[in-house]
Parts: sequence; structure tokens; C-alpha cells
Amino acid sequence: MGYLPIDERDARLKRVRDAMAMNEIDAIFVYYDELNVGNGWYLTGWCPQFESGCVLVPREGECMILGGPESEPFAKLDSAIAETRNVPAFMVPEEEYLNAAITEFPALFSELQSKLGRLRRIGLVGLDRMPAFCHRQIVEGFQGVELLDFTADYVELRSRKTEWEVEQIRTAFALADGCYEAMKAKIAPGVSEIEVAAAGEFAARHGGASGFGFTAIVGSGRRSNAVVPTATSKTLDSTEMVMIGIAPKIRGYAGVVGDTLPASGYYTAGQKEYLKHLKEAFSLTKERLLPGKVGKEIDAPAREYFAKHGLSKYLVCPFVHTIGIHESEPPFFGPHSIDILERGMTVCVDVSLFGHPEYNGVRIESGYEISDRGPVAMSPKMDRVCTES
Repeated sequence: MGYLPIDERDARLKRVRDAMAMNEIDAIFVYYDELNVGNGWYLTGWCPQFESGCVLVPREGECMILGGPESEPFAKLDSAIAETRNVPAFMVPEEEYLNAAITEFPALFSELQSKLGRLRRIGLVGLDRMPAFCHRQIVEGFQGVELLDFTADYVELRSRKTEWEVEQIRTAFALADGCYEAMKAKIAPGVSEIEVAAAGEFAARHGGASGFGFTAIVGSGRRSNAVVPTATSKTLDSTEMVMIGIAPKIRGYAGVVGDTLPASGYYTAGQKEYLKHLKEAFSLTKERLLPGKVGKEIDAPAREYFAKHGLSKYLVCPFVHTIGIHESEPPFFGPHSIDILERGMTVCVDVSLFGHPEYNGVRIESGYEISDRGPVAMSPKMDRVCTES
């Protein structure tokens, strides 16, 4: 059973093909792998294990998955695009598949020409992530065709969410709330970071998570300075704070929660005051989440606040990013960004500081849908946690 409804897939294909027509592109290759799942998932609601692949989208006619023999039956069962070809560039190197039909790029080129006529221009999506050997085989197999980078045009389409997408993201945020409570309840002196992560991960899967936007973040004491630390067997000390984060997915779309909690169950006066700075910066950033605002305008108030309080040297990450198939995906609204915030976008405010000699790393994070009037909390619960002192 696949995750992506056919009507949703068809609407996306139309938008992609309209963009192809505007650029006079005959077909596109949309590269994906397990790390870079987003572009492929957008059209298929699916990603293989072990193998990489491409979604081949002609301007007219049937789309297909270019992958390997291990992903082929998986795609036919769960992908919203079920026509497949096994291509060596995407297969496990040196693995032998004796009963599989294998198609080299030159043969695929001939097949496409027979179906579509002469191919003049092909767009590549994910060119910045595509392995060199894969790109080389495409170039050699499609001689005489102009290849161009179509990534920016394609990714821009993904930044504007449909009602169906927003529904999945909102559901994932509700699930993240439950994960947060499970992790918070587990935190205590003597408990290991792995046990805290396990509590959140169990709550996610038990609640129907299709996967995770990232491996659960649990970093206690000095380990919280690692920015995105994954859990270890280290046990929590009563004097420490614990930075946590988890991003469960629903039908491939992520929600997220991030917070920094006291291992003892109670903040010291100093810890509470330090976290108050994060909440002030979070609120200043949230106030700027208005349609038409440019990234650097959104980023500026919190950055100025941290500078005023002598905390700029602990900044590593900007404060706002989009959320969707990936927990963090473009556009990113950082200090030099000229990207424009638009109605229908889903974004996270993610405020953090790292490297403080006493308080180490701290983070708070939650998400918002952008409406005509501004931000609408994906998690009213975490909105309060991140803004109220």
C-alpha cells in the first residue's frame, strides 16, 4: 500500500510538466537515494533501500522508475509510479542478479526516442547530489542531447504545500508531541541517552510513523554541543541539561519537536535564565513569519538580540527552515537569504546556541503553517513551550 494518492501524484506531475514546457525540456531525470529522498518521493511517495534511482518524467507519456532489481518489486507494490527499468548506474556495485532484465542508458535512449520522437533537452534534478559515475553514464548514453540542471525549478515546486501535504505535516507534528512527552518522562539521573531516544522512537512507531526525518537527537551535558548528537550509552547526570529532538513522519512527511530539559526535572535559576534568551529570540523570529518577508528580514531580529546579549559567538545555525518530506529543506531563511516567505509554506523556527562553557548546547524548535495573517502553529503545545517563560 503506497503513501501517495494518485490524484495528488497527477497534480504534481502536471505542475512539473508545465515547468518543463516553459523551459522547452523534453524529459527530466529526478535523482534520489536513501539520504536524498525528497525529490523522488515528491512524485512517487516511495524510496528504495540499498539502491539509488531516478524518476524519468517525459513531457508526455508514461513515467518510470530507473533503479535496480532489489527495488523493482518494491516499487511495483508501493510507488505511485510503477513502470520500472533496471539500470546499472543505480544498482548495488558488483552484485549479480541472474534473472533480472537490465537496461543500459543507450538502450533506454533508443526506447525513449521511439516513443517520444527526437530528444533535444533533458533536465537533471538533484545534479548536486548525483554521483559522478551516474552522471557520466547519462552523458555517454544520451549523446547529442543537451543536459541542463533543472533542480532549482523542481525544488521550488516542492516549497508550496498542498492541503493534503499540510494535513500530513500537521498530523506528524501531533505525533511529535506524543514523542516529546515520552522522552521527557524518561529523562532522569542514571538513565542512558539511548533509553531516552528509545522512548521517543517507540512512541512514534506505535503512533503510526512511516519513518523519521532524522535519527533522534539526545545529547546530555557536553555532548549537547555536537549540534545534532545521536544517543549513546552515556547516562544522565543530575546537574546536566539534555537536548532532545525527534522528527516522526506520516506518509513520508515530517513533523518535529526540539527542546532542552533538565535531567533532574528542575531547571536551576541560571539554566532557566539562559533558556529565556532562546525563547525571546524564538518569539522575535515568529513575529516575522509573514507572507512577503524576505529571509534576511526574518533572521535579523533574533540575531540582533543575541548580539546585544553577547551570545553571537555561540551561534551555529540560522533560525528558520522549511519542513516537508525532509525535516529541514529549502528554502532556508538565513542571514543572507533573499527567498520570500509565501502563504502555504510550512516552516520551523529552530533557535539554538552551542559551546557555552556552563550550559553547553541548547535548542528549541517547533513549526508553523504560513497563512495570510501570519504563522499558524502546527503544535499549539510546543508553540507555548517555545515562547512562554
